[in-house]
Amino acid sequence: MQRQAVGVMRSEAVVSERRACGLVKAHRATCRYQRRRVEDPCLRERLRELAATRRRFGYRRLKILLKREGFAVNHKRVYRLYVEEKLGLRRKRGRRRMPTTAARVPLQLPVRPDQVWTMDFTQDAFASGRKFRTLNLMDGFTRYAPRIEVDTS
Repeated sequence: MQRQAVGVMRSEAVVSERRACGLVKAHRATCRYQRRRVEDPCLRERLRELAATRRRFGYRRLKILLKREGFAVNHKRVYRLYVEEKLGLRRKRGRRRMPTTAARVPLQLPVRPDQVWTMDFTQDAFASGRKFRTLNLMDGFTRYAPRIEVDTS
């Protein structure tokens, strides 16, 4: 952007490079920079083909395959092309697994009062938006709650 602004000032306002860079607040080296990168369409195409055939491979593994084929590439170049071609894979979330030692056993339903007691936190908010929590102590059979503690913290 700055380089284009300096170019416009030099051509239309007939100002020196030093003056134009000073007005735009750009370094002169920025305006003189000539990139040396040579675009290699063959490399880009081969990377696309490898990514299509080896769908689960990331850019690091594809770099190894390209090097084996004789391309002079490093990881930074392969990563840049990989991102430009939008070949990135979505990360899979890990599946939650049950421990193998503990088998799933259904809970026994209570058959009489005072057999199973439960504790639970619930949360709600006042009309003003301030939250409060309740700690409920309940009998599992009768659903009788002898104690409910309410607090804002």
